[in-house]
Amino acid sequence: MELSYSFDDILIIPSASDILPAETDVTTYITNEIELKIPLISAAMDTVTEAKLAIALAQHGGIGCIHKNLSIDKQLLEVRKVKKYESWIVYNPIAVSPDDSLAVALSIMEEYSYSGIPVVTDTENGKLLVGILTNRDVRFIEDKGCKVADIMTKDHLITVPEGIERSDAIKLLHQYRKERLIVVDNNYCCVGLITVKDIEKFNQFPNSCKDSGARLRVAAAVGTGTKDGIERAEALIAEDVDIIVVDTAHGHSERVLTTVKEIRSVFPHAQIIGGNVATAEGTQALIEAGVDAVKVGIGPGSICTTRIVTGVGVPQFSAILNSANACKNKKIKVIADGGIKYSGDIAKSIAAGADVVMIGSIFAGTDESPGEIIIYNGRAYKSYRGMGSVGAMKHGSASRYFQENNHKFIPEGIEGRVPLKGPVAGVIHQLVGGLKSAMGYTGNRNISDMKTKCKFTSITSAGLRESHVHDVIITREASNYDPLT
Repeated sequence: MELSYSFDDILIIPSASDILPAETDVTTYITNEIELKIPLISAAMDTVTEAKLAIALAQHGGIGCIHKNLSIDKQLLEVRKVKKYESWIVYNPIAVSPDDSLAVALSIMEEYSYSGIPVVTDTENGKLLVGILTNRDVRFIEDKGCKVADIMTKDHLITVPEGIERSDAIKLLHQYRKERLIVVDNNYCCVGLITVKDIEKFNQFPNSCKDSGARLRVAAAVGTGTKDGIERAEALIAEDVDIIVVDTAHGHSERVLTTVKEIRSVFPHAQIIGGNVATAEGTQALIEAGVDAVKVGIGPGSICTTRIVTGVGVPQFSAILNSANACKNKKIKVIADGGIKYSGDIAKSIAAGADVVMIGSIFAGTDESPGEIIIYNGRAYKSYRGMGSVGAMKHGSASRYFQENNHKFIPEGIEGRVPLKGPVAGVIHQLVGGLKSAMGYTGNRNISDMKTKCKFTSITSAGLRESHVHDVIITREASNYDPLT
């Protein structure tokens, strides 16, 4: 019988180094085609990732995975929010008709946080631009039933042609003191939008994770079978989602492999992640089915009870080693999913062979997560639950555990709370900073070196106790360390 290790069972051995943490490069690839500036993806959980967190994470160089405990239409909306949040040119911008009521226009502007929206009429050549509706047009209007045509700005619209250079657009925005430029084609049809906000975001977040159209990247989870797998994936790909994640508790199953094969056959160029697995055999099966990356982890999450309820699983450090060994020389990426308590666990995951690390509980406590804020004993928390909890399964995740036809669920997760941590930017800074420090200690300049050059030592319970704070009462907590975790 083979001995397997969790993160707490091992440490990375320090090595001779001439590299400072600030000199390290944490750029990685989540698939062969998609680069991340930081090796982090947020978990596809209904208390972790919707558009708000996905946007913030992509701005800092990672990527978010929108959960599937939503109808297809609602999941598409979350993806759309991310893809339309910023871009050099927002192509096919959301617009309203001059015959729409102000109430309709306001609801769209509120839903997407827009301060202005083009007004168009449909013609055989496209969407003819007839005006623009901005916050200044609607500020003091009390009759929300009035038509957009009666209050929109019709004259002196500042339009630009397709193909305009960024520098020229900036000059026009400054010259006319406008917040947006409308991109039109030769027929004066609205085809895009350039905004001051997007240009400012570009300058503020130079390392953001973007597609070829300068839009933020986003992943989304799908299930198995026709409706929850194939149809959901088809709709997401039509919405320009960047990665499809076939997200199940047991990726080494025929239903998962069949779904991956079908998605790959219909969409040969799609970026597909499959999981979860914990063995070399499971990894190989997903590779043969056609995935671009394998998600690793059976039961390591803080809210997961799979190993206890079923007696099945592999400690996460060893599971990553298993999967990484199967992926060697195959250009298939490894995503370590679950069990991350500290930034050191991210370093250990990458040292074991992971390209990217999926984060759940740590991101669940951020301002951007969709979890409910809870006040308990005078301290603020956010709700956090496993997708195998009864509450999550009732809302749609039962298929992840192949229990969609059950009248009574067999939960493999719990519902709980995590401390409120504030903006995710601060959390990302600490996680990436810890990884960079580990790379400095081990003499690894980049992620590729970190994956292949590290050596490990197994430790005893006394070694773990020695590693943590001991023999002292903490008087000022550190933002990146919780002794109760």
